[in-house]
Amino acid sequence: MKVIICGAGQVGWQIARHLASEANDVTVVDNNPDLVRRATDTLDVQGVTGFASYPDVLDRAGARDADMVIAATYSDEVNMVTCQVAHSVFSVGRKIARLRSQSYLTAIYSDLYRRDHLPIDVVISPEREVAEAAMKRLSVPAAFDTETFMDGKAKILGFVVDEESPIVNTPLRQLTDLFSTLRAIVVGVRRDGTLFAPEANDQIFPGDSCYVFCHSDDVQRLLEVMGKSQGRQERVVIVGGGNVGLAVAKELENSPNRIRAKMIERSRSNAEQAASELERTIVLHGDGLDSALLAEANINRADAMLAVTDDDKTNLLTAVRAKAAGCNMVVALVNDPTLVELMDPLGVDAYINPRATTVSSILRHVRHGRVREVYSIGDAEAEVIEAEVLSTSPLAGQKLRDVDFPEGVLVGAVMKNGEVLRPHGSLRVDEGDVVAIFTMNADIPEVERLLQVSIDYF
Repeated sequence: MKVIICGAGQVGWQIARHLASEANDVTVVDNNPDLVRRATDTLDVQGVTGFASYPDVLDRAGARDADMVIAATYSDEVNMVTCQVAHSVFSVGRKIARLRSQSYLTAIYSDLYRRDHLPIDVVISPEREVAEAAMKRLSVPAAFDTETFMDGKAKILGFVVDEESPIVNTPLRQLTDLFSTLRAIVVGVRRDGTLFAPEANDQIFPGDSCYVFCHSDDVQRLLEVMGKSQGRQERVVIVGGGNVGLAVAKELENSPNRIRAKMIERSRSNAEQAASELERTIVLHGDGLDSALLAEANINRADAMLAVTDDDKTNLLTAVRAKAAGCNMVVALVNDPTLVELMDPLGVDAYINPRATTVSSILRHVRHGRVREVYSIGDAEAEVIEAEVLSTSPLAGQKLRDVDFPEGVLVGAVMKNGEVLRPHGSLRVDEGDVVAIFTMNADIPEVERLLQVSIDYF
C-alpha cells in the first residue's frame, strides 16, 4: 500500500514507523527539512520537504498513485486543504485528517466533511481521544492502562504485580485451571523493560506488568484475583485547562456518575474560558505545582488527580506533589515515551500518551481486513487488533489449536453472536466472528495475513 503522511512530528513519525515496518511504501512530507531528514535517516521511508497542501508538493510525494493520505500536521487548516487537494487533484481513495479545534468537530457541522464538500473520510481528534482515555483510566483505578473492545463487552487492562498478589509465582496454565469460569487471559507481560507474549508455563513475578484481556462483567473478579482494590472516583482534580483539560472536564460533567471536579489552570484567559464553558466544575486560576493551591483544591481528599498540561515534566511533578499530599490516584499526560519508565519510581499510578491514542485511532483505519479496533501498547512494541473474520480468512472454520500463530501472538477473546468467549484450543472460529488478537509489532504482517486474503478497505 502506498501512503503519504503529511507532518513529520511525533504522531506522523510514529505512524510512518508502524507502516514502514510492515513493508508499505511510505512517503513523509513536512515543511521542516530537519524533521524530514530525521524520518528518512531512521525509517525506511521517502521524504519530501514542502507544504503538504501544495499540489506540486503532493505530486512530488507520489499522490497520483497513492492509496491513502494521512494529514497530521500541526495546522487543522493545512490538514483540511491537503485532503481537499488529494481528492480533487489526485483522486486519492482514502483521506484521514487530524483536527484539534473543537469548532471543526461540532456535530452540527458534520456535513462539512461530505465528499461533495470537504472530502475527509476519517477525522481524528487528539483531545477527544485523550478525554476518552482519561475516563477509561478512571473507570479502573487499579490499572495503569485500559482500553475497551468488542462493543464495550471486553477490556484490556494493565496491572503491576505486587509481592502480595495471589498470582505471584503461579504458572499461567494453573491460573486457567484455578479460575476456570473467569473470562480473562494474560496476553502480555513486561519484565525488566521487555514486553513479550507469555506461554502457558510462564510464571508471573513481583514487579511484572501484566496486560490482561477480560470480559467487562468479570473486571471486579479479576481485580480480586490480582489482589487489587476498586475504589470509587467521586472527587477529581484536573490540572491544566487547555483543550485537553476542557475536554476531560466536559466528559466528567457528562458522566452518569456524580463526579465532583475542580480544575487548576495557570493561564487566566484559559481559566476564564473554561469557567464559561463548564457548568459544575470549579475552576481555580494558578499554578498546579503550588502546594497552597493544591490544598485549596482539597487534593488530600481527592480520589484522583489528572495532570493534563502541555508540558510532560510539569505533569509528572504535579502528579508527584499531589501523591505526596495524599491523593489516592494520580494520572499524568505524557507525550515522550522515554519518560514512561519514570512512572513507577515516581509513584505515578497511570499515564495517558496522546500520541499513542492518536496513532491507535489512525491505525484502525489503515489496517487491512475488516479491522474494528487497534490499540498500540508501549512504545509501538505491540498492538491489540480487533477484527471481524472474513470468509476468505485462513482463520475461518478453524479451531484455535489448528491455527499456526507466531510466538508473539495470543488470542484475547472471540465474540460469537454478540457473546464474548474466553479462547481455548477447541474453540472454532467462524465467518462473522470477531477476534481480539495481541501481537508483537514484528508479527503484525502475519496477523493481517490471517485476517484477510486480499486487501479489503471496509
